[in-house]
Amino acid sequence: MRVFLLKDVDKVGIAGEIIKTNEGFARNFLIPKKIAVEVTDKNESSFVNRIKVVENRKEVVATKTSMLAEKFKDLQVILKRKVHNGDQLYGSISAKEISDELAKQHGIKISNSQLVMDKSIKTKGMHPVTIKLSKTLLPTLQIKIIPETA
Repeated sequence: MRVFLLKDVDKVGIAGEIIKTNEGFARNFLIPKKIAVEVTDKNESSFVNRIKVVENRKEVVATKTSMLAEKFKDLQVILKRKVHNGDQLYGSISAKEISDELAKQHGIKISNSQLVMDKSIKTKGMHPVTIKLSKTLLPTLQIKIIPETA
């Protein structure tokens, strides 16, 4: 079954694309949640104009995200935390804390879900964190944890 996506769907496609998917997935998930609309011979021509607009939007978004990815190469977020036993932190650093500090220190706002952390940060030092800007753009941000002085 062919459907026109109204919203971005992870691992399926982005808004404005016409994709081919399983009939059950389309009828039971995409269409009832108003994420997609079925494409028929009658309504296919109306989606062509939308696709052109979406293509233009994709180009603009791609240039903005690539510029943002370039910024992340040189950025470093510094967090001060209490430590014990030499380098162990009390607790761990969450994605929310990193995104909040990134906004505070550098003025760049990203959602917590865009931060991909392989493991939780529990020690002081440098830690790389991947940021998912798009399917293909995955820049790395350096997080520096330093001990808090009293």
